[in-house]
Amino acid sequence: MATLEKIRSKSVFLLIVIFVALLAFILGDAITNGRNLFGNHTTVAKVGGEKIDYLEYQRKREELNRQLEEARRQNPQQYANFDVQLLPQMALNQLISEKLLDQAVKNLGIKASPEMLKMYLLDNPQPTPEQIAIAQQLAALNVNVTSMAQAHDVIFNPKKNNLTQAQVAPLQKAWATLEADAARQISEQIYVSLLGSTVKANDLDKKALYEDAVQLSQVSLAYRPYGQLDEKKYPVSDAELRKAYEEEKNNFKVEEPTKDINFIAVSVSPSDDDLVASAKLASATVSALRDSNATLTKDLRKEGLAIEKRTLRASDVPAGNLKNYLASAPKDSVSVITQNLRGFTVVKMGKKSFEIDSIQINLVQVAGNKLPDTVLARLNSGLSADSISSAFPADSVMAQTGQWLTLFNDKGRTSAITDAQLDSLRNAGGRYIKMMSTPEGTVLAQIAKQTAPVEVYEYDIVDYTLHPSAKTINDARAKLEKFLAQNKTAENFAKNAQKEGYNMQNFQLTQSSNAVPRMQGYNMYYPDSRKVVRWVMIDGKPGEVSQIYESADPAQPALYVAAINSEYDEFIPLSNAEVKNFVTEKVRRSKAGDEMIKQYSGKTGSLATVASAMGVEPREIEQFRFSNRAGVNDPAVLGKIAGGKKDGKVVLVKGDDGVYAYVIKGNSKDAFPYDDATYEQQFRQLFNPNLELMIRGGKKIDNNIYKFEAGE
Repeated sequence: MATLEKIRSKSVFLLIVIFVALLAFILGDAITNGRNLFGNHTTVAKVGGEKIDYLEYQRKREELNRQLEEARRQNPQQYANFDVQLLPQMALNQLISEKLLDQAVKNLGIKASPEMLKMYLLDNPQPTPEQIAIAQQLAALNVNVTSMAQAHDVIFNPKKNNLTQAQVAPLQKAWATLEADAARQISEQIYVSLLGSTVKANDLDKKALYEDAVQLSQVSLAYRPYGQLDEKKYPVSDAELRKAYEEEKNNFKVEEPTKDINFIAVSVSPSDDDLVASAKLASATVSALRDSNATLTKDLRKEGLAIEKRTLRASDVPAGNLKNYLASAPKDSVSVITQNLRGFTVVKMGKKSFEIDSIQINLVQVAGNKLPDTVLARLNSGLSADSISSAFPADSVMAQTGQWLTLFNDKGRTSAITDAQLDSLRNAGGRYIKMMSTPEGTVLAQIAKQTAPVEVYEYDIVDYTLHPSAKTINDARAKLEKFLAQNKTAENFAKNAQKEGYNMQNFQLTQSSNAVPRMQGYNMYYPDSRKVVRWVMIDGKPGEVSQIYESADPAQPALYVAAINSEYDEFIPLSNAEVKNFVTEKVRRSKAGDEMIKQYSGKTGSLATVASAMGVEPREIEQFRFSNRAGVNDPAVLGKIAGGKKDGKVVLVKGDDGVYAYVIKGNSKDAFPYDDATYEQQFRQLFNPNLELMIRGGKKIDNNIYKFEAGE
């Protein structure tokens, strides 16, 4: 009893120690990650007040990763350069859409009926992967089913099928999950269908579209674009800018908190010293291969060099220096094939030969260990493989004739057949041989046909990719550090970057930004620039300049720096360079338009006179209609002309892109009849409703993804 009491007392002490250690671990983790222990430290986003937890986000990320891997496997060229930095926001966008749709379905109380579930789960001629998995699990229990209705009966009536409850319990759980997912998907499909049906043209809408299509005008038109306007001739005051900004303000609305930054990305390229070192390395590689049996020295391997032995058909070698060299190089010769800023390629020539790259074989599979010798003798006595099943029991033999085996593909020799098997087949002189034998059976084979020999090259190749050395990267960093030391504010950063030879870009980063963007195909972001986003969105303040961040990509080393100009959460301000330029140009064009209208207004006796004053040739448009624009890019001007009536007067109009002068000489209509369905479809195409935005409505989305994906 005394011993028991000691254990109990120590157990209490042990629990206290474990609790303190656990608390310290939790607190340490919270402090390390800069997150509040009692806050939303696992909340990646909020959608209308509902949270998206990190674990469900992580599952979605993993799902997208698997999909990307499968896409790369099926189409490697298309997805080889897909930027994985796109995946975090793609995953979150999917989760947000799912949350919004789920909320909408619940609000309307939409539920799948038993009949719908039955059709989806039991009567569906195309079962889902999850349903197929359940059928496969049943097969593992020696129960084969031919339909999902039969599978359901087996799972929920196990005794009928000689199964125990313990055996089907996991399947019952899987079916319950399947049914819940199906009910959710059906409800969502119903909601989306109902929502889409709300965007429907009424009779007035369809008639208006029809009238726009059939109404024609016969128009004489002259157009003078503004072109490049002189800033001194058309100055823009601060008051004019503010007024124009207020008029255009809704065009600059932002959906989430945004920070305006200037960004420098320094791509570090190999230096002259790196090129010299690369040339020396190429010479050393040539010497090593000449002096050895195609091996590299220990020192060369330390430099990252590796040698690869290749055997390719001449037709599979890409056109260029390599193919030209292999075609004429003597055996054991070594040469530098390419040498440039990207590195070098050294090749040692092996032997050239002519080999058969495909054979056609006949195969006969024979069961057991006694019958194969008899079948082999009959085949080599003249019995055809196609007649084998009539000469021997059908369940003991099976023939496959005319099977082509590819011995070479564009990557080299294949593993379709071993060298020993190929030699045996060739040496058999057209007779059948035993290709493979086990106690259970034997595979007999003969060569039926073979292609003509093709030229084959054997060679050793060393490919070296030149990267900037550590010294080159450090020199680039030192230069950038010197610039930052002299330009510690965002204002000086912007003012002096170009003077120091740096290319500065302007970006608006938001909560949804996973990295700094560069629109180049699938590589949409600068590698590893998510660290910059983290600093900008969490730590950086307007006017501050970041530290230097470095890309870890050895193939494209880069240095990044950002300076924050401003932050805003409703509208991009007038102080933004792009907004200011847009508004300034709009005001300047308006002033130029007013001046041109005044200049040409005294010459409206005829369109020819106005066109002459404009310095342009008038155009005759016999079928001017609202839908074809006819060279009129300003929507307001387009509407005036298309809706105008014949009066023979010259009309001067100031557009956003230039000044227009036109005369409506006549009005007419096309003769094609009205079709209700056509204009119903046109209405839908014209308005193209964004169902996701409709579902979202006014719900606010709080996106914290940069805290989890932007790195430390």
